Amino acid sequence: MNPELSNLLGYPAAFLTTIAFVPQAWQSWRTRDLSGISLPMYALFTSGVALWLGYGLVIGSLPVIAANAVTLMLASVVLWLKILEVRGGARY
Repeated sequence: MNPELSNLLGYPAAFLTTIAFVPQAWQSWRTRDLSGISLPMYALFTSGVALWLGYGLVIGSLPVIAANAVTLMLASVVLWLKILEVRGGARY
């Protein structure tokens, strides 16, 4: 595939899939209500995003690296809040 075409697809895809997590992270942080969040799902998802970031680093793909670095940060916030909730409703 033409590198220019792959970037033309890659950057918007990276932006949209990454920005999609901002509302969830913001809502979780603001309300501290994570009752609708599945801990196993978010743990698996966050692990997968970390692996995608590693993959992006190995292949040197800036859209993959950027999207997964930001998504990893956002997903980690939600996962951390959910772990705190599961551990006994810790105050944060």
